[in-house]
Amino acid sequence: MERSMWTRIFQNKVRNLQQGDTWRLEFDDSLVPHSLNPGWEQYIRNTVAWFKCTMCRRGWPSNRVMVVFHMRLSNGQGIVKVRRFRQNCKICDEAPMEMPDITSENINILLENLVEKIRIKCYHEDLGRGNRPFVNLEVKSPHEPAHCEACREGVCTMD
Repeated sequence: MERSMWTRIFQNKVRNLQQGDTWRLEFDDSLVPHSLNPGWEQYIRNTVAWFKCTMCRRGWPSNRVMVVFHMRLSNGQGIVKVRRFRQNCKICDEAPMEMPDITSENINILLENLVEKIRIKCYHEDLGRGNRPFVNLEVKSPHEPAHCEACREGVCTMD
C-alpha cells in the first residue's frame, strides 16, 4: 500500500517536468549512499516517521529518518531509486530493523523536495529556494544511534 502511494505521488509531481521525459520510482534497499554509478545524482534527506516493532508491537516516532535517492535522466528516461533507512526497537533483544511509516503528507513534502532536486541536478535549473520543512512529530526521547540503520552506516544527520 505505502509503495503505491509513493509511486502515485511521485508520478503526480514529475508530470510537470520537461515534456516528453518519463520518470519512474523504484525502491532499492541495497542503495549505498555516496556510492554512485557514472551519470547518477544523489539526494539525501531526513524525514519524520513512526516505527512499530514486529516482536513486541511497541511503536515510536522519529524525526531523524533518513531517505536516500539516486536519480538519472538518460535519453528521455528518468529513474529514481529510493532507500528508506530503518530503525529497530530499543526494548527487544535482537529486534529486526523496521521500515518507517511515513505519513502521506510527509511523503508528499519529501517527493516535492526530490522533484526540485531533479530539476536542479538533471535539468540544471536554478530554483533559488530551499527545501520545504516536514511536519514534525512529538518525540519524547532522544535519537538513539545504536538503533538507527542510517547512523550505523554513517548517513544519519544528527544536527
